[in-house]
Amino acid sequence: MADYSAALLRHLQRLGRVEIDAERSDVKLYHLGNNHLHGAIYRRALEQPGVIVIHDAVLQHFFLGSLTERDYIAEFRYNYGSWSEDLARALWKGRARSATDPRYFRYPMLRRICEASKAVIVHNPAAAQMVREHAPATRIHEIPHLWEQPEIPPVYEVERLRRRLGVSGNVLLCAIFGHLRESKRLASVIRALQKIPTKYPLALLLAGDFASTDLERSIEPLLASEGVIRAGYLSEADWWRYAVAVDLGINLKYPAAGETSGIGIRLMGLGKPVVLTSGLETSRFPVSARLTVDAGVPEEEMLSIYLAWAVQNRASLEEIGKRAAIHIRSEHAVERVASMYWNVLSDCYHGS
Repeated sequence: MADYSAALLRHLQRLGRVEIDAERSDVKLYHLGNNHLHGAIYRRALEQPGVIVIHDAVLQHFFLGSLTERDYIAEFRYNYGSWSEDLARALWKGRARSATDPRYFRYPMLRRICEASKAVIVHNPAAAQMVREHAPATRIHEIPHLWEQPEIPPVYEVERLRRRLGVSGNVLLCAIFGHLRESKRLASVIRALQKIPTKYPLALLLAGDFASTDLERSIEPLLASEGVIRAGYLSEADWWRYAVAVDLGINLKYPAAGETSGIGIRLMGLGKPVVLTSGLETSRFPVSARLTVDAGVPEEEMLSIYLAWAVQNRASLEEIGKRAAIHIRSEHAVERVASMYWNVLSDCYHGS
């Protein structure tokens, strides 16, 4: 979110006067995610309403991490009515499982912040639907997640990196980037990889730190599988170097929180084919520019079929990546996105 905000700020400042944390302003713009670290932003957005950008359209975990049990139940009741108190109590008691239990994602708890805001910006139809269900009168604007052209590393650096990773030219290098959480479906991905016959040259790069030691311990035996390559936290420059080096991105998300993955946008913008979880969150990407698997029981089998197909159809795979790049660089271009933001902010100013 920090990279997103910084890129957006640079381009908004080309359109007019924009200040960070200004004491006085015509219209305030807030970025909110599903994390207790956003508590100060959330409180200020309620006290001084403006335009709120919902990056994760589920605030359930934000409240679990920032409220007491009593306040959590009260907030849940505000969103869903007095009938829900027993459910809220049960969710609070079972909160240790909140990262993977789909029940927590069914109750986004968006009502208060959306009702208070002058307008709400989301990045996909799933998030728009969640906001609409909680605050029907809210002005909702769907603006694509942004793409900003990076500085591409030279070919020799990329080739050197692949050699260092032990990946020859004929190996299909797949990758999962970012914080390694339960929702990225790591175990399913590795098991799908294990189903591919050894005659198909495949490798899986895990580039990022584990979000919890419990998750790392639980899949430790799978991490030792042949073809699994580990890389920890990557600097910005290294991230792009690794991204250019891979052949296929795997960016699954379940349970979903109504978010659009910045990592997915980056990879597709580079011209990399990406495997995504099907759903409203990914529905704006052209069918010809993405690969999608269904969450749940079919996930692992569908992914293994895709991987086997990808090794044998490299030209078709690259064509999907090219179509993805065309779409992202047009629809998600940071200049276009900033202009859409500016229009929303201007409408709120003139309508206030």
